[in-house]
Amino acid sequence: MRFKTLLLGLVTGFGAFASDPIDKTLDVSSREDGVLTSSISHVRSLMRANGPKLRFNPAMPADSFPAWQAKMSEAMTRLMKHPDYQPAEPKMVKEVARPGYRLQRWETYPLPESMVAVNVLIPDGISEENPAKGAVICIPGFGQTKELLCGEEAGNYDLSRPQPDGDPAKAAMARHFADKGLIAVAVDNVSAGELSDNGHFDYLLTSRYLLELGWNYLGLCSWQNQVVLDWLKTRTDLDPSRIIISGFSLGTEPLMALGLMNPDIYAFVYNDFLCTTRDRILAMTAPDGNGNRYFPNNIEHLIPEFLTEFDFPDIVAALAPRPVICTEGGLDRDFNLIRRAYELAGAPENFEAHHYAKFAADSVRVPVTDIPAGIDRDTFFKLCNVDPPHHYFKTEHIMPWVDKLFKE
Repeated sequence: MRFKTLLLGLVTGFGAFASDPIDKTLDVSSREDGVLTSSISHVRSLMRANGPKLRFNPAMPADSFPAWQAKMSEAMTRLMKHPDYQPAEPKMVKEVARPGYRLQRWETYPLPESMVAVNVLIPDGISEENPAKGAVICIPGFGQTKELLCGEEAGNYDLSRPQPDGDPAKAAMARHFADKGLIAVAVDNVSAGELSDNGHFDYLLTSRYLLELGWNYLGLCSWQNQVVLDWLKTRTDLDPSRIIISGFSLGTEPLMALGLMNPDIYAFVYNDFLCTTRDRILAMTAPDGNGNRYFPNNIEHLIPEFLTEFDFPDIVAALAPRPVICTEGGLDRDFNLIRRAYELAGAPENFEAHHYAKFAADSVRVPVTDIPAGIDRDTFFKLCNVDPPHHYFKTEHIMPWVDKLFKE
């Protein structure tokens, strides 16, 4: 009886979206009575009928915007399930000199009997007497490590190896921020780098365990980063009112979680393409040669109930009026939605978006409002103006943005 009540609530709780894509091989019945037989069809019909409760409404009056933001924050807090636990104070265990900055290893303790190390880059001349103008938490992408973000050799956990020769690669985002005079903190994602298992980046097994516990990968990842953020706010060698979160690819997800839960974060670097996960699920249904349909996201991206509350563009919209730069495109439809949110917040100049170079010209991009169903991943990327081979940390956009941010 409880399940029946829940199911009825799901089906009738929200109105279906007229723009939801229909796959004729899944969503249209071949039977005279019109019923669907495939279980995937059944579940898709539930998803198509149940959109996010907190979806941003661009027609909302400006005075309703703060209340909507508060509901977004409450929902994210509930989904992330951060523990009611006071971590031990972080400890610095080593410091080495690098050209132009000091590189420190700190150990944090987000959960009992757990240690999570972070690397901190402090530009020369920065001290309590001469604090940095701000700080950046640098969150890597899938398969990346904090050492990569620092321009260090892979596995140089104890900082005993010399720094590689040459200029930092674009992936070394922490180095680039330190060059701008900011304290940069590089972290590992859960199950990656120093947090891996015998060197294996086993996101799947960790995510499975967490889901069995009623938690999720992003919940743990954002909690580990929250501990770092709270610690940064206590430091006296930086301006705690100017802390930036910079996420690359997978790292944009903890960025969004922290952003909704911490209204005092100063600004955000969103280095990935922007899309709605719901669109990916409903559109990318083309079967392979064996008849299997592609699932759009790996298990580390799964947060129970996430899509019943909001989607990625809604979250970025809710960050207004705080400065945000998106660097790798997406649908103009979604960017226009976010621009409207910044208008409601009274700061349209605080949102900056760039497309991949391949799609930078307006004439190249197809004006897509509704993504059709029954397509594969490559087609989805093309419709969303995504150029996967050129997915990298966009210093050419981000560094000028930093200059402008702190000049203002």
